Amino acid sequence: MSNSIKKIIIVGGGSAGWLAAGLLAAEFKHAESSIEITLIESPDVNTIGVGEGTWPSMRATLRKIGISETELVRECFVSFKQGSKFVGWRTGASDDVYHHPFSIPHGYAESNLAAAWQAKFADHPFAEIVSSQFVVAEHGCAPKQVATPEYAGVLNYGYHLDAGKFAVILQRHCTANLGVKHILDHVTKVVSADNGDIAAVDTKATGIISGDLFIDCSGLSCLLLGQHFGVPFVDKKHLSLNDTALAMQVPYPEKNSPIESCTVATAQSAGWTWDIGLSSRRGVGYVFSSGYISEEQAERELRAHIAKSVGAAVADSLSSKKLSIRAGHRQEFWHKNCVAVGMSAGFIEPLEASALALVELSMNMICEEFPVDRSAMSVVAKRFNEVFCYRWERIIDFLKLHYALTERRDSDYWRDMSSPEALPDRLRELLVLWKSRPPHRNDFIQVEEIFPSASYQYVLYGMGFKMDASALPRTSDNLPTALARIRETAEKTRKFLAGLPSNRDLIDHVMLHGMPLI
Repeated sequence: MSNSIKKIIIVGGGSAGWLAAGLLAAEFKHAESSIEITLIESPDVNTIGVGEGTWPSMRATLRKIGISETELVRECFVSFKQGSKFVGWRTGASDDVYHHPFSIPHGYAESNLAAAWQAKFADHPFAEIVSSQFVVAEHGCAPKQVATPEYAGVLNYGYHLDAGKFAVILQRHCTANLGVKHILDHVTKVVSADNGDIAAVDTKATGIISGDLFIDCSGLSCLLLGQHFGVPFVDKKHLSLNDTALAMQVPYPEKNSPIESCTVATAQSAGWTWDIGLSSRRGVGYVFSSGYISEEQAERELRAHIAKSVGAAVADSLSSKKLSIRAGHRQEFWHKNCVAVGMSAGFIEPLEASALALVELSMNMICEEFPVDRSAMSVVAKRFNEVFCYRWERIIDFLKLHYALTERRDSDYWRDMSSPEALPDRLRELLVLWKSRPPHRNDFIQVEEIFPSASYQYVLYGMGFKMDASALPRTSDNLPTALARIRETAEKTRKFLAGLPSNRDLIDHVMLHGMPLI
C-alpha cells in the first residue's frame, strides 16, 4: 500500500508529547508491519513543573504504556488525588466548602440519590451523603491500603505529580522500552507535499525528517496546525475571563506534614488559587483575570494565602512563575495529516485538571481509529473533529457551572463570571431542566464523556442548587433504594476510616517497600 501510515512524527515533548508517543508505541508494539515513532523536542523548552493533577483515567493510561506505579510514585513526587475541594466559591463564608470526589455515588445508576438527599439530608453536604470519599479525603486518608496492588484502589483516584519529572519518566520509558526515537532539535521549517499535506519538517541540526502523520504537541505556539496550516483559534475569553496564572513551589513545614487528598481550589478576589500536595512539596498558584486585578496585587494576594499555612517569611521568600492563558481552542484539531494534541489544541483554565485528560482522550481515539492509509485519514479526521468539538463545548459548560451558581457579590469579578451573558446557551438550558430533575446520562450523549453526569451533580449541589419542591415524584426515582444506599454509604465510610492509611503514610510505605503487583 503506497500511501500507508508508517512514520509518525511528534513535534514537542512535555507530558502531552510523551504520553502521545507512549500510547502510540504501546498500541502498535505487536504490529507485524512496524510503525516508526519519532519525537522532536526543542532542547531549550522546559516543562513548567509546578505540580499537576490527573484524572483516574491516567492509571489505565500508564498501565497500558507499561510504567510501574511504584516507579511513578518514587520518581515524580506523586501523591494520590481523590477529587477536588472547593473553598469559598458559593458565598465566601468560613464554612463554604464542597467536594467533587472521583468515586461515583454509591447506588447512582439505580436511584435518584439527589432527590433522597434533598428530601432527607439537605442539611448535610451532598457529597458527604452519597460518597464515602468526601469524609475519607477530609481525614487525609489514602484511596488504597499498603497491600492493594499497583493501579488498583479501594476508592477511585488519580495523581498529583511533578509535570517535569513526569515527562522525564515517560521519555525514558518510551525510548528505552517502546522504541520511540528521540531527537533534540529545533524545527525551523515545515515542508509541504503536493497535496498540501506536511511531507516533512526541517530541523536546525538533524535536517529533513519526513513522516506520514504529524502530531502537534508544541503547546501554545502550535507550530504545525496553527502557524503552518493557519487553522483558526476560537477565542472563548467571553466565557472564561481568567487570562493569567502565577505559580509557586511551596515547601512543607515538616518532612512528615500531612498531604491533602484533593486539589484544593480556593476562591480569591479576582480568580482562584490551586493547591496541589505532592509528596515532597506543594504546587500553589493563582489563576486570575488581569481585567480585575494587577499582577502585583495578585502576587500579594497569593503570598498572603500561602502565608496562612507556612508563615509570611517563607511565603515572601518564594519565587513565582507567570503563565499566560489564552482561553479557547482550534476550529478543528485534525487538518490534513496533522493533529493537535494538548495545549496545541486549546486550553481554558486549569480548573478540574482537564488538560491531561484531553490528551488521553485524544490519543485513545487516534489509537483506536488509526488510519491505515491516507484515504482513511480524511474520514478519521472528520470524526475526530466532530467528537472533540463536542468535548471542548462540554468542558466549557462544566467549568462555567462552577461560577454560574455563586452567590458572591463582593467583587466585580464574581458578579461578571456568574452573569447570564457569561454562560453558554446549553448550560443555561440545562439549569432550567435541572430544576425538576438531576443531571443524568441523557444530558451527555457520548460514551466517554470527559465529565460524567455524576460530576455535574457534585458541583451543582455542592454550590447549593436545589430542585423545585413541586417537581413530580417519579417511580424511577426509586427512593427506598436510594435511602438504603445512603445508609450503606455511611457504613462503608466508617470501615474506610478504620482501615485506610493516611496519604503520607502510604506514600512513605511505597517509597520504602513498593506496591504489590497485580
